[in-house]
Amino acid sequence: MVLACVAMFGLFWTLHALISGTTGAGGTSEILPTVDFLRLAKNFEIETRERKPPEMPDRPEAPPEVPVQSQQIQGPVNNNIAINMSLENTTQVKANFGLSSTDGEYLPIVKVAPMYPARAQTQGIEGWVLLKFTVTEAGTVVDPVVLESSPPGVFDEAAKKAVTKFKYKPRVESGRPIAVPNVQHLIRFELDKK
Repeated sequence: MVLACVAMFGLFWTLHALISGTTGAGGTSEILPTVDFLRLAKNFEIETRERKPPEMPDRPEAPPEVPVQSQQIQGPVNNNIAINMSLENTTQVKANFGLSSTDGEYLPIVKVAPMYPARAQTQGIEGWVLLKFTVTEAGTVVDPVVLESSPPGVFDEAAKKAVTKFKYKPRVESGRPIAVPNVQHLIRFELDKK
């Protein structure tokens, strides 16, 4: 307990000596000069400019008035023209061609560009991939398969990943969307030529 009191008294005395700048022998430490940063006043001349409104362009003169010319028809005029507009003798044609107004082929809506493989990009490799896939009734792409690629295996995974993000308007027959199998798509991988 006594040892703890002596240690604590020693720490307080050391901190007091450090703060007051005195050493333990009663001497004073050297006082360092301080630097005062003062901003010197400079004579600045403020340049003022008068703001001028922008010049308005000259308004063009009004175009000259063109006199209205009337044409006179020579000869007899018959204002009593009768036209028969009845629909009595028309025939109605009803034909069913197997198509409704909403039928149609599948159309691409969203095509996502593939990510260029880093290894191929650093080595300057270019190529292409021919894929086959199915467009579903919802317009999404499923079952992508690589048919051909050049160079083989370099761009295959990047092309498959991009194709699965494509969106299509599905094929519609008799008013119902249907899946379209064996859709082929060619993706080219080319580097920017600078």
